[in-house]
Amino acid sequence: MFVRWQNLTIEAGETAVLPGYREPATVRHFDAPEALDTRFYEIRAKSALNRVPEKSRVPFRWTINPYRGCSHACVYCMESSTPVLMGDGKHRPIGDIEIGEVIYGTVFDGKYRRYTRTKVLDRWITFKSAWRTVLEDGTELVTSGDHRFLTERGWKHVAPGGCCQRPFLTTNNELLGVGAFAPAPDWSDDYCRGYLAGMIRGDGTLGRYEYDDGSRRRVVHRFRLALADQPALDRARAFLVGEFVDTQEFAFLRAGPTHRSMRAIRTSTRANYERISALIAWPDDPSDDWRLGYLAGLFDAEGSCSAGCLQFANKDPEILDWTGFCLRRFGFDFRIGRERPNGCREVRLRGGLKERLRFFHLVDPALLRKRDFAGMAIKSDAKLRVVSVEPLGFETTMHDITTGTGDFISNGVVSHNCFARPTHKYLDMDAGRDFEKQIVVKVNAPEVLRAELRRPSWKREHVAMGTNTDPYQWCESKYRLMPPIWEALRDSGTPASILTKSPLLLRDIDLLVSFKEAGVPVQASFSVPTLEEKTWRASEPHTPHPRKRLEAVGELTRAGIPTGILVAPLMPGINDDPRQVEEILAIAGEMGAVSVGGICLHLRGEVKGIFMDWLRSYRPDLVARYEELYERGAYAKPEERARIGRLVRYRSRGPLWREAVGKPEKPALQPRVIQASLF
Repeated sequence: MFVRWQNLTIEAGETAVLPGYREPATVRHFDAPEALDTRFYEIRAKSALNRVPEKSRVPFRWTINPYRGCSHACVYCMESSTPVLMGDGKHRPIGDIEIGEVIYGTVFDGKYRRYTRTKVLDRWITFKSAWRTVLEDGTELVTSGDHRFLTERGWKHVAPGGCCQRPFLTTNNELLGVGAFAPAPDWSDDYCRGYLAGMIRGDGTLGRYEYDDGSRRRVVHRFRLALADQPALDRARAFLVGEFVDTQEFAFLRAGPTHRSMRAIRTSTRANYERISALIAWPDDPSDDWRLGYLAGLFDAEGSCSAGCLQFANKDPEILDWTGFCLRRFGFDFRIGRERPNGCREVRLRGGLKERLRFFHLVDPALLRKRDFAGMAIKSDAKLRVVSVEPLGFETTMHDITTGTGDFISNGVVSHNCFARPTHKYLDMDAGRDFEKQIVVKVNAPEVLRAELRRPSWKREHVAMGTNTDPYQWCESKYRLMPPIWEALRDSGTPASILTKSPLLLRDIDLLVSFKEAGVPVQASFSVPTLEEKTWRASEPHTPHPRKRLEAVGELTRAGIPTGILVAPLMPGINDDPRQVEEILAIAGEMGAVSVGGICLHLRGEVKGIFMDWLRSYRPDLVARYEELYERGAYAKPEERARIGRLVRYRSRGPLWREAVGKPEKPALQPRVIQASLF
């Protein structure tokens, strides 16, 4: 039924369990140039006929996809110490991140790319040649040459791809993000004492009280710290224990309609009072660790970060002076506001998200809820122009992760891991690299199809193939699943059609001819969106040349197989030039094509984000136009779809078409208005 390439097998004993399949898949690697680093998951599918959702705008309801995934190649990975922005606002080396953890990625809302939390779905380790990218602000990133970063012109690889044309970083590019993360502080003795000074001076009560009870004069020493945030209270109590100050914790205030519950710690011994007083005294020559601790403690006590503004508020001029003194030491830009009626003044940090993140990472306050920035646009004034990209001359261990958004924030810039293609998401695979390198092969598709076509309930409805992934991609030349599929359809009397980008279909021309002999309608179509060389290489890399597809139209037509072309997707401003369309139709007419179709590009689900990222790299001048055309969803505005439709219909009836083939006869099957995959 299919060739297993025994003489080429490197590994055949490995197995894997894929969601939705009862039996483990046999995993194979093949020592062939086209299949290097590619895994083929041979599975036994439960069904072969797939029903197309009713909401799809296509004139058929059944399809067959013997393969899931498509053969490209890409590896994205980073050096193990590269810091990644976690969901709690902290950062951690990519080598230490585990599956299931929450980190920050981005999401495109149709107008802006914004930060959002996402889960780590997978992680792996590779051994790759190292490249170093240096940015204007000093940010350094060590990755493989295949890694991609988001630039002002879309996603770009770190290095060129050898024989493969792909966008790559140059010194004209600028990365998007906030720039290098600041290192977290060490919790030294000075940091702990600075934290206690900021916390207790900001929100604690420390006093020595004298009173006469009638018989003698009494002296009472009291310390109390009450907070609504337990993490800050726990840190303060732990730091006090480290300074030999023991406290008791108790419930201070129950939650009410307008306030949260509060807990507190306290002590009333003279020794503890004197020790705490000494700990929070202003130092004569504070170290940097003390300054960092002080800012962290004061922020936990009375800082806030809402509506994009990080600030401290206090009445004490001395505390305000020390706050400004510490902020200036680390280069923060800030403003002290006017005094309010209650005497309080605010110290407000400037510089947007870049400076807020630097504050949180450098100072490390205990309160994580104040570090939330989901939904914020990734705009920043950070100087992230690429200064240099160079190979380091050695190979090293690299780490990569897959996230729900297909990206993550590495050392302050947006990094690509794997974009999501729907057919692989259901397999718990990352649908970027896995879609290209993890090909699911339904080895029993022909026999299952025969059983399904024999069911009394089967009404011999039209079955369209090539509607998801191309069944004539490269690996079909080895597995040969399509010949028995054609035979099953023919023998059951089921009308069928195929849309492909590959002349490999000619291998099965005799089977298509046998449909005609059996009186079963069959039709072929080739997707030919453009003949312009640059556009083809940019939008459909690694596919057969469009002119080869048109030559295949001629061979099939001469054999009596109704064959048409689909000029799709037609992308406004890219391949919708009337002269380009006329050239395609003229050659198609010479080849004897019996039908033509053409539709405007539509962008469903995750494909929209992929295409827009590609557009920013290839044609940034069209981004605004596409955002307007597709602002309402997957389909362009009705007037644009109508324009595209008229473009193809008019030229298919014009003089070029008539001179070539005369008035075309109505084919056995109507032209299928569907769109081939862009990637």
